[in-house]
Amino acid sequence: MGLLTYSPSRTRIKICGLRTPADIDAAVQAGVDAVGFVFYPPSVRSVSPNIAAQLISRLPAGIDAVGLLVNATDAECAAIRAAAPITLWQFHGDETPERCREIAQNNPWMKAARIGKQFAFNDFSLQYRDADAFLLDALVEGYGGGGVPFDWQEIPQAWVSENAPRVVLSGGLNAHNVGEAIARLHPCAVDVSSGVESSRGVKDPALMAQFIQAVRAADAKPSSQ
Repeated sequence: MGLLTYSPSRTRIKICGLRTPADIDAAVQAGVDAVGFVFYPPSVRSVSPNIAAQLISRLPAGIDAVGLLVNATDAECAAIRAAAPITLWQFHGDETPERCREIAQNNPWMKAARIGKQFAFNDFSLQYRDADAFLLDALVEGYGGGGVPFDWQEIPQAWVSENAPRVVLSGGLNAHNVGEAIARLHPCAVDVSSGVESSRGVKDPALMAQFIQAVRAADAKPSSQ
């Protein structure tokens, strides 16, 4: 169980930016493997550590509580740890590998890569080789949640084949394109936020359910690899 349990026949699913009990309950009912909490105040999806703790208390065992950080300070990290039982850390800023390990302590962590033209995939995976996962996102202004897809064909096939068990695919995913993404890349997991929102920062239970149904439909198709 959990987001980073790799299975070629079952893509794991994370929904990020949840803020209300209704969000949590809808995501759980739809069948998520992880939910993400944004600890980045400039984001419309940001929550406080205490709110996150209340929401995490609604999660059944086996569903990861992911803490998304962007260049967080020591004080911010301490406040999150004191309140919210995060099981997986996601670093979306300019954190060094050393900083990621320091914050994560003994918990698993993943580092976001903002994919633009001529992104150095091999350099990235070498630099962050201690990460439990690589989250591939689009290069947009700001940090994540832009709803912008990147060209999946830009990812070298050899890199994908080598790292698929650690790849979490993000960046503009929705119920209409996630099937193609899974067919092309066979990632460990997919991560969605704006693609299941009715308006910016507002999650839609029907869109969450449709997204998860689309992932399961993609998993059911015979692999071309």
